[in-house]
Amino acid sequence: MADDKRGRERRANGAEQRQREREATEDRERGEEAEPPDDGEADDGEADDGEADDATGGIQRGDGAYPDPPHECHRRGCDEQASFVVAERYREETGQGTVRAEAHLCRAHTDEESPSNLDSAGEDYVFRIDPITDATTA
Repeated sequence: MADDKRGRERRANGAEQRQREREATEDRERGEEAEPPDDGEADDGEADDGEADDATGGIQRGDGAYPDPPHECHRRGCDEQASFVVAERYREETGQGTVRAEAHLCRAHTDEESPSNLDSAGEDYVFRIDPITDATTA
C-alpha cells in the first residue's frame, strides 16, 4: 500500500474496525452482549429500547425484583458472587436523552460506587443500590 493519504486512511479505518471487533468479542466473552446480527440478516424494523418485553429477559421494573442475575460481579477480573444491583439514570450531556446504566456487583465493588457528576445532574437523576435477594440467601 502506498504511503499517501488514501493508504493512511485505509490503515486507520482497518485499525478502527479491528479494535471494534476486538471489543465486541471481549464483551461477548464476558456475557454482557448478545452476538450482533450478520450483515446479511434482515432487520425486523422494530426499535430496541433496551428493555426486554417479558420479565425473564431483563429487570422487572417497579417491584424491585431482578430475575436471572449474573452469578459473578460485573467488574473485570472479579469472581465474587454479585450481591447488589447499582442503577444510575442521568441525562446525556449531548442532549440525546436519558441513559440508564445497571451493574451487578459484589459487596466490595458496591462499596466503591457513588453518584457521579452531581453538579450537572438534572431533576430526573437517579442513583440506586438494591440488594439481590437470591445472593443474600445463598
